[in-house]
Formats: sequence, C-alpha cells, structure tokens
Amino acid sequence: MESTRQSRIARLIQKELSEIFRLQTAKLGNVIVSVSAVRISPDLSIAHVYLSIFPSAQAGQLLQNITRNAKTVRYDLAQRVRFQLRKTPELLFHIDDSLDYIDHIDQLLEEDRRKHPGSANREEGETPAAE
Repeated sequence: MESTRQSRIARLIQKELSEIFRLQTAKLGNVIVSVSAVRISPDLSIAHVYLSIFPSAQAGQLLQNITRNAKTVRYDLAQRVRFQLRKTPELLFHIDDSLDYIDHIDQLLEEDRRKHPGSANREEGETPAAE
C-alpha cells in the first residue's frame, strides 16, 4: 500500500513528466506520449513510469529512445521539481498496454457476436425455444 507521501510525489512526477513529454512530442508531430501511471518505491529512490504511446506501432522505438535519454528526462524533471523534492528518483520507463488489451478484448467480443448472432439477444438463464 502506498503512503500518502508516495502518492503525492507520484502525482507530482506524473504531472511534470506529462508536460515534459508534451513539449518534446510537439516537435515530433503526430505522436502522443501520455504518462498513465507512476509507481514510486517506498524509499522514494525509484519511480516506475508507465507510458501510453499513440500510435502504438511506434511504441517500442519511442520507448527505447526515451530509455536511452532517461538521464536527460530526469534532469528536466529535477529542474521542475527542485523546490518540492530534495532528490529526484531514478526513472524506469514501461509501456502501458492497457488500451491495447481493452481493444483486443473488444475485438474478441465482436468476433464472438458475429459467430453467434442469436446468443447476444437472449438473457442469461433462458433456453432457446423448441421448434
């Protein structure tokens, strides 16, 4: 369970990183990077940052680029939060694929509806009428 301090720092880091990535991706054009979650260790030394990247086809390449420039991103973050935090945590970036997972589930449900068109209209517990 996260302490109040951990959650406050996580929210601060999420807000500031979102702004940093917004400014950086504005230069790239048609790429959106959003910070979906930040989980911080109990000793406040490591922050796991979950990024949602659109379009997802470029997610792997963009994550590699961000990970390679993690020190620069950490420095930019430190400049923004220097009056709130004594030490800026180390940043570990991960792809948040929850939107892709939701999309996959929707595709499976739609495929099931197409295969079994009559079963979607029946309520649970009802048996088909005998002809």
